Amino acid sequence: MILNLYIARRFLLLFLQILAGFFALFVMIDMIEELRRFSDPGLGLSEALVLACLKVPATLYRVLPLVVTLSAIALFLGLSRSSELVVVRTAGRSGLSFLMAPVVTALGIGAFAVAVLDPLVAATSHRYDVLSEGHARGGSILSISDAGLWLRQGDTAGQTVIEAKRANLDGTQLYDVTFLTFGPDGTPNQRIEAAEATLTPGFWVLTQARLWPLNEANPQRAVQILANGATLATDLTRDRIHDSFGTPSAISFWNLPTYIAGLERAGFSARSHLVWYQIELAQPLLLAAMVLIAAGFTMRHARMAQTGVLVLLALLAGFGVFFLRNFGQVLGENGQIPVILAAWSPPLAAVLLALGFLLHLEDG
Repeated sequence: MILNLYIARRFLLLFLQILAGFFALFVMIDMIEELRRFSDPGLGLSEALVLACLKVPATLYRVLPLVVTLSAIALFLGLSRSSELVVVRTAGRSGLSFLMAPVVTALGIGAFAVAVLDPLVAATSHRYDVLSEGHARGGSILSISDAGLWLRQGDTAGQTVIEAKRANLDGTQLYDVTFLTFGPDGTPNQRIEAAEATLTPGFWVLTQARLWPLNEANPQRAVQILANGATLATDLTRDRIHDSFGTPSAISFWNLPTYIAGLERAGFSARSHLVWYQIELAQPLLLAAMVLIAAGFTMRHARMAQTGVLVLLALLAGFGVFFLRNFGQVLGENGQIPVILAAWSPPLAAVLLALGFLLHLEDG
């Protein structure tokens, strides 16, 4: 038990040190990028540092499996160089039982990352979007709620808020839709209700629409029935609507099921969010696989001449699993393979292959 605690504590300290090193490196890189990106003369070093610190957690979270791989390599190399691995084996402990401590620690890191770090990353990403929007135009134009979906469009003439009960997969066709138009001073001008609205270049084409002029004393008496094919100007495009969904990683893990249900109720495809949700559930298993892969190449009493080759092979294997995980995510989002297979097959295959390799080395 004491040995397991010692190994787990040492692995956790190495993980935190490497994570801190990556954080400092990414902050410096992102500070330069933020200063280059925004031409606002009011953006100084302090503001760039704040933006970088808010953006870096999302980057670190994406490369967390590689950080765990480097931590495991550093752990096993340190134990090998200090001959602690030889002492442990001499005491009668097998290599697989010795691996329980770092594997359990990796599982714990993965569970903590999904339960705590993922919501934190989502919060910092949202705050980064809010602050960066103050230095550059843009932002989300779409929101999903229990009542349906909401869109926002506008120009110097005013803003228009769009509410629809449901839509097609790309958001270019809305059903049971309401347009509420506001003037430059923020007062509502008119309300339009339509059974259907189809997005064309520069216009919404309305079907079975009625218009209420809200600047009239009695808007209900002044209601107008619009002919089928009536148009309403818009600056929205299919790509802008699609991009406004954002990435699934920008949504807290605990809020993903509700968000997915809202997307499906609104008529949009939530496949990418489903894939990401399963990938998050499989994150602890992936981190454990990275520890086993690193152990297969570096948990041995190797000569110094072989150390560089073994470290390189461990890194290549870790990068390979990381690439397969991302490749499986793309295939799952495109619908080419089932969601469960896309999320769980890469880490599960990595664990089985690494265990087979370790059994061959230890008992083969």
